Order: sequence, then structure tokens, then C-alpha cells
Amino acid sequence: MQYLLCGFFTERAVPMELNTPYGVLEVRRITEQDISAVLTLCRSNPLFYRHCPPTPCEESIRADMAALPPRKTTQDKYYLGIWKDGRLAAVWDLICGFPDDRTAFWGFFMVDAARQGQGFGSALVSALCGLLAPHFDHVRLGFVSTNPQSRHFWLKNGFAPTGAVSRQEAYEILYAQRELKKRSTPMKESTLAT
Repeated sequence: MQYLLCGFFTERAVPMELNTPYGVLEVRRITEQDISAVLTLCRSNPLFYRHCPPTPCEESIRADMAALPPRKTTQDKYYLGIWKDGRLAAVWDLICGFPDDRTAFWGFFMVDAARQGQGFGSALVSALCGLLAPHFDHVRLGFVSTNPQSRHFWLKNGFAPTGAVSRQEAYEILYAQRELKKRSTPMKESTLAT
């Protein structure tokens, strides 16, 4: 099945601009040249890695950029950077159509620590869910059960635990899902522009 969102990204040729209450953000694929910026952003969040080891390095970022769940291909994956004023503000790993055709899976989402506590991350989640709503019924993600910051953030942003749990060697992942409201009208160019 060709996912509309994936086709949307192909047709609109990421990079694109996303309007938020915090201004226009550039969304584009992370490339090899961006790995040091991703590493800096990840290192700004030591609490995350205390609960979800190992500590990030260039090799772990490359592995995340290539990681795919079962039955998915590289055409279904978008490892994206969200840039504000030329600086990496967030990283978003999107898998289209996982675990089912009507669900978008966020394999990773992290905001630069300098932008946390200001509503930026929540505004970004809202804008990204709005981008996904015409194409999917749900967004699903996982967070480490022992990380209170992650739990609070995702519950505050409308994600509800599904009851599914995945036990890893060093931690346990709880899965949560947010229902997406369908738009009654197409997205306006002022919301998303190339």
C-alpha cells in the first residue's frame, strides 16, 4: 500500500516549512552532515539516556537513522530534523503505516533541552499530529517506563497507554497512542508550505 503521507512527502519534496506558534520551522531529512547536530541535541537530554541507554554517539545515531520495524522498508521511514533559525530544534523518526495501515509510529522524538519547558515541544507535537491527521487514525509511540519526564510529556500531549509493553535488556517500553481528528477541509498552504 502506498501511504498518502509518504507520497505527500515525496510529492512535496522534504524539506518543507511547518507553521507553529513558535514561528516557521524547516522540516527535512537528517543526513550524514547533520549527525553532529543530532548528537549535540541528544546530549542535551541526559535524563533520557539515563533511562534509555546507551549514551548517544555517532554510530548509534546512524543505527537509529536506519532502524526499521518488521515488514517496513526505507520508503516507510522518515528520520527528520526540525530546524528553527538554522539550528536543530528537534528530531522526529516517523514510520508510516506501523503497526497497521492506519497508524503512524514515532520511533523517536526529542526536543533540544534549550527549548524545553516553554511549550515548544507540545506545540510541535500538535502541529505534527495535524500534519498526520488527514492520512492516519492514530499516532503510536513508546517511552521508557522509568522516565517520569517522558511519561508526563506524552500523557500531557494526549497519548494514552495502550497496555502493550516491550521488555528490553536494560529497560521496559510502554506504548501509548493518540487518536487523530480528521480534518473536514484540506490543509491550508499557510499551515504547511514548501
